[in-house]
Amino acid sequence: MTTPRISFEFFPPQTLDASFRLWETVQVLAPLKPSFVSVTYGAGGTTRQLTHEAVTTIGKNYGLNVAAHLTCVDATRAETMEIVNAYAEAGVREIVALRGDAPKGADRFTPHPEGFASSVELIAALAADGRFTIRCGAYPEPHPDAADPLADVRWLKRKIDAGATSAITQFFFEADTFFRFRDACVKEGITAPIIPGILPIQSWEGAKRFAARCGTRVPPRLDEAFATAKRDGREDLLSLTLCTALCDKLVQGGVEDLHFYTLNRPGLTRDVCHALGVTPDVGLEQVA
Repeated sequence: MTTPRISFEFFPPQTLDASFRLWETVQVLAPLKPSFVSVTYGAGGTTRQLTHEAVTTIGKNYGLNVAAHLTCVDATRAETMEIVNAYAEAGVREIVALRGDAPKGADRFTPHPEGFASSVELIAALAADGRFTIRCGAYPEPHPDAADPLADVRWLKRKIDAGATSAITQFFFEADTFFRFRDACVKEGITAPIIPGILPIQSWEGAKRFAARCGTRVPPRLDEAFATAKRDGREDLLSLTLCTALCDKLVQGGVEDLHFYTLNRPGLTRDVCHALGVTPDVGLEQVA
């Protein structure tokens, strides 16, 4: 089996305990030599400064290629570009450009009257700026706001045409979901790399809540499997087996890159990567 390139998503800590957990996660996963790591950005800029601090610290202390998330939520164009300039000054060269979720208490995204109205507008501005490699999001299953099943494919085409050079998908539970989406993107003329987003299942109930929020279909067989595994005390083993099998099928289907949503919990992601043949750099392990 071909060994895939890997990347990881982290989120910035908001408490001291969460901070320790983030740095432990980075230390455990950095030796796996990810092609990049990304750091999320809260709705309404709620973690804006924390994201900046995490991005700069990870890049400086671990030598990793860090892609900073950036959204359109609750910010003017000028405020957003100030953040962009701060990233550039900190040495960041990659941005994951997203529309962003609605702030807490809001039913849906509403553009700031002086802000970017969509991810396409944000990507176009970043492309015109010229200092960054731009990644974007993709939905292999219909986004809750999508008008029809092909709407997400067409919207992704607009993001690529605006200047994004690759896309990272929302997570999914079955490889065929990704393959169908990839085929639809090819038919639409999308040639940029589409990287599958992988969610190692730390908690089945938590994974189902995430799925409900982003429109990911939950196969009934997984409900039954986790119910049995919980009864037998083998949830961790089931999670490892399912995630490794999903990644293996993707790689067998021609996927070269995998992006893991770590939730700042490194163990399961590390074990899946090891099972896929991604081995740690001994020198980095000693530094960590």
